[in-house]
Amino acid sequence: MNFTHLHVHTEYSLLDGSSKISEIAVRAKELGMDSLAITDHGVMYGVIDFYRAAHDAGIKPILGCEVYVAPNSRFDRENGGSAENRYNHLVLLAENNKGYSNLMKIVSKGFTEGFYYKPRVDYEVLEKYHEGIIALSACLAGVVATNLRRGFYEEAKKEAVRLQSIFGENNFFLELQDHGIADQQTVNQGLLRMSTETGIPLVATNDVHYIMAEDAEPHDILLCIQTQKKVTDENRMRYDGGQYYLKSPEEMAEVFPYALEALENTHKIAERCNVEITFGEYKLPKFDVPVGFTAWEYLQKLCYDGLKVRYPDKWENLKERLQYELDTIHSMGFVDYFLIVGDFIKYAKDNGIPVGPGRGSAAGSIVAYSLGITNIDPIKYNLLFERFLNPERLTMPDIDIDFCYERRQEVIDYVVRKYGKDRVVQIVTFGTMAAKAVIRDVGRVLDLPYAYVDTIAKMIPNELGITISKALKANRELSELYNNDEQAKYLIDMSLRLEGLPRHTSMHAAGVVISKEAVDEYVPLSRASDDTITTQFTMTTLEELGLLKMDFLGLRTLTVIQNAVNMVNKKYGAGYIDIDTIDYDDKKVFEMIGSGKTEGVFQLESAGMKSFMKELKPENLEDIIAGISLYRPGPMDFIPRYIKGKNNQSSITYECPELEPILAPTYGCIVYQEQVMQIVRDLAGYSYGRSDLVRRAMSKKKASVMEKERQNFVYGNEEENVKGCIANGINEQVANHIYDEMIDFAKYAFNKSHAAAYAIVSYQTAYLKCYYPVEFMAALMTSVLGNIPKVSEYTLHCRQLGIEILPPDINEGEGDFSVSGGNIRYGMSSIKGLGKPVIDAIVAERETGGVYTSLKDFASRLSGKEVNKRTIENFIKSGAMDSLPGTRKQKMAVYAQVIDGVNQERKNNLTGQMSFFDFISPEEKKEYEVNFPEIGEYEKEQLLAYEKEVLGIYISGHPLEEYETMWQKNITNPTSDFALDEETGTVKVRDGENVVIGGMISGKIVKTTRNNSVMAFITIEDLLGTVEVIIFPKDYEKNKSLLVEDEKVFIQGKVAVEEDRGGKVICQKIIPFSSIPRELWIKFANKQEFVENEQTLDEILSDSDGDDVVCIYLECEKAIKRMPKSKNIKADKELVAKLSEKFKSENIKVTEKSIEKIYKKG
Repeated sequence: MNFTHLHVHTEYSLLDGSSKISEIAVRAKELGMDSLAITDHGVMYGVIDFYRAAHDAGIKPILGCEVYVAPNSRFDRENGGSAENRYNHLVLLAENNKGYSNLMKIVSKGFTEGFYYKPRVDYEVLEKYHEGIIALSACLAGVVATNLRRGFYEEAKKEAVRLQSIFGENNFFLELQDHGIADQQTVNQGLLRMSTETGIPLVATNDVHYIMAEDAEPHDILLCIQTQKKVTDENRMRYDGGQYYLKSPEEMAEVFPYALEALENTHKIAERCNVEITFGEYKLPKFDVPVGFTAWEYLQKLCYDGLKVRYPDKWENLKERLQYELDTIHSMGFVDYFLIVGDFIKYAKDNGIPVGPGRGSAAGSIVAYSLGITNIDPIKYNLLFERFLNPERLTMPDIDIDFCYERRQEVIDYVVRKYGKDRVVQIVTFGTMAAKAVIRDVGRVLDLPYAYVDTIAKMIPNELGITISKALKANRELSELYNNDEQAKYLIDMSLRLEGLPRHTSMHAAGVVISKEAVDEYVPLSRASDDTITTQFTMTTLEELGLLKMDFLGLRTLTVIQNAVNMVNKKYGAGYIDIDTIDYDDKKVFEMIGSGKTEGVFQLESAGMKSFMKELKPENLEDIIAGISLYRPGPMDFIPRYIKGKNNQSSITYECPELEPILAPTYGCIVYQEQVMQIVRDLAGYSYGRSDLVRRAMSKKKASVMEKERQNFVYGNEEENVKGCIANGINEQVANHIYDEMIDFAKYAFNKSHAAAYAIVSYQTAYLKCYYPVEFMAALMTSVLGNIPKVSEYTLHCRQLGIEILPPDINEGEGDFSVSGGNIRYGMSSIKGLGKPVIDAIVAERETGGVYTSLKDFASRLSGKEVNKRTIENFIKSGAMDSLPGTRKQKMAVYAQVIDGVNQERKNNLTGQMSFFDFISPEEKKEYEVNFPEIGEYEKEQLLAYEKEVLGIYISGHPLEEYETMWQKNITNPTSDFALDEETGTVKVRDGENVVIGGMISGKIVKTTRNNSVMAFITIEDLLGTVEVIIFPKDYEKNKSLLVEDEKVFIQGKVAVEEDRGGKVICQKIIPFSSIPRELWIKFANKQEFVENEQTLDEILSDSDGDDVVCIYLECEKAIKRMPKSKNIKADKELVAKLSEKFKSENIKVTEKSIEKIYKKG
């Protein structure tokens, strides 16, 4: 008997199906079937993967979908109560290419027009796109089965006849299923009767949700993950009976002995279904060119015009290279592609939207440079076109563009307007159940102790592409646990079955498809969480199908550069600086980079990169390009060799003279993929295109290809027109050794074009920081406005540069950080509760009516809609009203009264009432203005607390600033190292690492554990941010007296890091700042000078009381005198300032002992 499964849910029935596509096709073949369908719930996410996997397994793929059908119109949004009132199920299968095209449109309509809980279609859509589609009545949730379950036979029959009339005779089938559910017996009897009465044929299916019978358990766990339940929960979704697996034809015959024809019908349907998907056939949109030009002529014109602008003196010499590139582009069919990219980049530049200098291999193209797509000279930096477009390997060019982070969307909007909303769509991505995460998910569902699951999850190494299987081989501890602990074995086994399944969809951060026709002609559409329409296929699938994919990336650094340049030009005059024409050989800039002062400098600000730059001491842009390429896992091993070559160039040896021009810029090391291409070309006579194929084989570690190419490289290959090294006079041993070196380096070699483009951006930021540090730091801080740890980090760096951070100011500040003299003014938009319209109104009124002179003046000139009591209170607390009369404390005391007075005056004016004030002179009015009470100013701590409250950061100081030296001396990591990096999604600290952090306790939560012990969670705040510290019961009892808010402490402990979260510290020891001895040193020229000043010194010191020791140093006698304990003082700022004033600051010094010394002593 022939049978085909026509109702199959794969992993793309998200969190509902657990059948992995790669496995299910192979299993179907093993069971003797020659075809298999895919019918995921409402989506076609997996059809292309399934199509390929089925062909690879040697079976025919049947492409389909189990769609959701709205009972009435797809546009209805009434809540019909239960799910079955909102939609029912229907299985659709594509019979031919027309049917596949229609199926994509039906599924797309579900998302674009009918989405309500689920992507729903209706009968109107089915009627419009029924051609080429075979329909099955589906499971118990189908409209026919639902009516039969409810006992409405005639209604069910009517629906069946209606569906048959839509799809046509022999294109609609009644679907029998039997998973041991009582309702199915009722439904199946009704369907058998209905088939006899109407002549509608039957099919028998199994509602496949997993592959093997034993997968019922992991599948049940998957359902719990979806519904956020535990396996022990009573009332939860489950697929009872364990029958939802891929059964053999024999097993199906046992279930349906009375319906063998229905089983045979499945195979007859499969034989009818023949969809052929074409890969690699480009569907590029056409670019509208000016009248009188073809696209090819227009591209040539633009390129030659651009070449003359880029190379005014030597463009004639470069015509041959340009024409070669143009001819390659033309022969490969990518003329319109380049015109499209050039056009939207021109739009961005014409509209003042910053565009990056280039990204990826496109920077190697002189066509891209001439069109203005890239902004890096491929000739100067020896970049290769073939690394970008290989005439011997037809693949779509890949130009990724960086745009200003804030205005990237404007460029996408332009493309949508130009090519049509239905032709420009964003791209879907899938979040998968990765190794660590799946163990945590499964552990939670199985209700295992958190600490136990956490321990196992942390045994999985933090490596890119790590899997549980790889971890079991790599980590002996994990392997032993798996073999010796039954609970751990079960957890890992269940996780292994679910690992890698797609968990949810999201939208690709930058990817956009631009299509020749409406996108749903080629791919089904979906809807992202923010209602943006996306493709249902991922980026790689779209490229395989020949669709044009673009990456419109948002690079924050471009926004920083533009804002900094605008501030410089505002200060010194328009056009004072043009970032594209700066000197790229400025010695001062390279010295700054080499000193490691690269905070905020693109790609060069990490601690590791700073120390690398200090060692490297770059002297030109080539060094920066190499630095960016080498500072990655793998190539880092070659850094010492590179630095040795740079510092001692006479030590560099080349195995043959031909290598020197290729490797000289990188001091004898192979750093770039382009160098591998040049070596095989110049030493062995490879063509440009073929050299790229060798480079690809090496980087992908394709052993068989590499061995074959070794023969060609050394000995040549006449048939393939490769000369070989020996024919070029390079001996066999040397040639083989060079090839070995290439293999060693090539797996890590970097794309030089990409590194060069990013080095340009690095240099531009370094240049701005070197010559315009205030403007650069202001722009940099604006770019991280909502990121308090980053703002704190840059604030501290500004202080180190001697740049003061001033509070916001209604009379000078703006929404963003701005320049005020040689300092930086905090942006008003960082004040809590303040929206952009309010700030814009304040700035606009100030520009037209002049500065605000008083609280009342401010309140009077702005409407009640813009400023209310809360707004003014936050302004005062932040320091934004410091330029108005009165202290912050005085203004806080009277602001409510002032606003009430202003509001009353407005009311009187509206009603035409006159008051006493209308009859007196302006001089007399001043006497009646609100007078400030004589209450002085807040204490420093209160001022700082208010700033923190409304800004999230301290501005006019920091409670820890007087302890900064001690803090930096004793900590291993600041709190910023524990924060999750927005871009990389990682933290700087490592799980399990021993650390010392320090700061003040800014929050405390005490909890009682299950066995009635007490533990605490405290927040430690330092100069850069905050981190959570966990204090377990044993340590809590020892230290609870120190756990007081605002107490300043060092904490020694272990790092705890979870995926996608910031790090925490598990406390082992607490050391108060106050327990660390400090010494105040006062230097006198000699004993006589000391004696003469002793009384004055005693008077100053007597006002201070603390635990710090006073030490006198007599320079001439080289004598030290430690004052007795009774003379101990508190070595704070105030005391140091008084002593510095009397005895000069160079003679006063405060020193602290380090924690380590105290430990040793203890």
